[in-house]
Amino acid sequence: MPTLVYIFILIFELLFLIGFSSFVLSLLWSSSKGAPYIPTKKKIIDSILKELNPKRGKIFYELGCGDGRVLRAAVFKYKVKGYGIDVNPFLIWFAKFLTSRESLKNCTFAKQNIFGTNISKADYVYLFLMPDSLMKLVPKFKKELKKGAIIISHGFKIEEFKSKLIRTVPNVPFATYYYQM
Repeated sequence: MPTLVYIFILIFELLFLIGFSSFVLSLLWSSSKGAPYIPTKKKIIDSILKELNPKRGKIFYELGCGDGRVLRAAVFKYKVKGYGIDVNPFLIWFAKFLTSRESLKNCTFAKQNIFGTNISKADYVYLFLMPDSLMKLVPKFKKELKKGAIIISHGFKIEEFKSKLIRTVPNVPFATYYYQM
């Protein structure tokens, strides 16, 4: 009997190590594709969305969505239609799991490269990306976003859009910048 217990413990530890290793590798892979996965605290998300005050039924994209916590909060509180995009399949699976658990409607997640995602219908685009990735997205924003669309960049300014800056919220540890196209 004790041998069977040791076998179960060994199997459990092995599964944990495989799962943990896969998770860490997927996070490293995400980091190499644009930004590390850094979850934003609920209090900060509430502050960002309150300042934005998105309108019911509008289209909200979260590029590099991670577990989709900003998008899920926007869909839940403001009744927007949400689209979360990330290259990390583990995080997309987790975002879908959380969305299902919360019984949220109008919330879709897809494993895609943010640079290839069509955002032409977006009213709001939320980002928490590194400055290099933001700069690479500028031509896409100029080409695809409709007049009046709002970009919310948490953490870093989009230098190219200085003239489009409509609001800055000095959250800690990262400020949030709102730009209107």
